[in-house]
Amino acid sequence: MRTVATLAAFCAVVFACVPAHAQAAYGYRWCSLQADRSGAMSCYFETRAQCEATISGIGGSCIPSPYYNGGGPYRR
Repeated sequence: MRTVATLAAFCAVVFACVPAHAQAAYGYRWCSLQADRSGAMSCYFETRAQCEATISGIGGSCIPSPYYNGGGPYRR
């Protein structure tokens, strides 16, 4: 029982020390569009090269993000 309490306390400290940075599509410049009929869009790419590398082999296209607002909350 003591080991469980120690482990729980350790985990609580670790999780409290790790900063949580939520990702939002507004901070990324490029989006990928699925080639299938779903039209799914993923806007988490800093560069066009990252986007193209992701869609290579699965199909789709890369477009400038319609959500990009000039920088994410963590940029200076």
